[in-house]
Parts: sequence; structure tokens; C-alpha cells
Amino acid sequence: MEALQVLDWRRRVTALYADVRNRSETAPRAAHALWRSGRDRLFAEHPASPLPPQDRSGFTGLPVAPYDPDLRLVAEARPVDAAVPEEDREYSYPTGTDGVVAFSRAGTVDLAGVGEVGVWWHAGYGGGIFLPLRDGLAGERTFGGGRYVLDTVKGADLGGTDGSLVVDLNFAYNPSCAYDPEWACPLAPPANQVPADVLAGELLPG
Repeated sequence: MEALQVLDWRRRVTALYADVRNRSETAPRAAHALWRSGRDRLFAEHPASPLPPQDRSGFTGLPVAPYDPDLRLVAEARPVDAAVPEEDREYSYPTGTDGVVAFSRAGTVDLAGVGEVGVWWHAGYGGGIFLPLRDGLAGERTFGGGRYVLDTVKGADLGGTDGSLVVDLNFAYNPSCAYDPEWACPLAPPANQVPADVLAGELLPG
């Protein structure tokens, strides 16, 4: 039953992001508002919510910064430069439920005002694009281990065209382990850690 609950969670997240993609090009603020309300509802009501049951009764919504249109970026994904060292081409992360999750560097995107970050390919069954980000506010205003912007294997896909990705930092969200230490989540590797402050997306409470 627990597996079916997680399956339903992923279906709902995938459907939510499909609605977001349909709206975001012409009405990005409305798409962001839809994303916020959809995530709040899932966190409050869904049995697979990463919020521990004791935290759900007083839940009033996730802390999210106001939408900033300047942080919606369409970034060209460039091939990995030959000068990138080997340690920035592969990384793996041990998790409690999925074993060791491995990623290979699929490319690099240059995020204006933020810096260059790695785009990763999930090396597990089916694959998927993964783009985490740890910014200069980590541990103070944003989650210390970094947030996820894209994680397509779980439905978090903002779209793009051949060779480019929509990287809208307003949709950066905390991994499940930010809410419950029972979860083990891949964190941002060095290639996805930037000194710039990104006060957008999901923030720490308080």
C-alpha cells in the first residue's frame, strides 16, 4: 500500500508540472501560484507527504518567495567541457530506500546572475534530468543541502526545447529530507554549488 501511495504522489506531481508547463510561457505568475497551491495541498493531505503526520495538523503552507520573472531562464545545455575534472563528471549518493543513486554529468547551463551549474543524468532505470542548486543563502534562508529545480524522474520538469532547458528558479523546492530525516535525498554536488544568493522558490521556515 505504501508503494501505491508513493506512485499516486508521483502521478499527481507529474500532472501538476504538466499544468505548470502549459501555463508558464504565457502566464508564469499564474503557473507559479498553481504550483504553490498544488504542493501545499499535497503536503497537507496526501498520505505520502514528506511532512511527518504530527506536523500536518497545523500546516498552513510552504514558505515560498514571491515570484520574480527575472529568474525564469531558458538556458542552453552545453556539452561537458574537456577541462571539467573527473570528479565533476560523476557522482553518487547513498540513500536508505534506493541504494546508491548514481548520476553522470550530461552538460552545463549558465544561469545569468547565478553562475554555471551542472546538469545531471540519473543513471538508474529509465533515467532523467536532475538539476539541484545550493546557493549562498544555504543554511540561513534556503535548505543547507541545496534545493531541486529539476528532477524529471519524479515529474519535476519545467520544459524546454531541443538543446535548452527552462530553469525557473522560482520553482526551486526542498528535498523531502528537509522535512523528515527518515528520507535520504541526493544533495547538490560541488558543480551545483554557487556563491550567489537565490532568494526565490521554497525557503526555510521562519
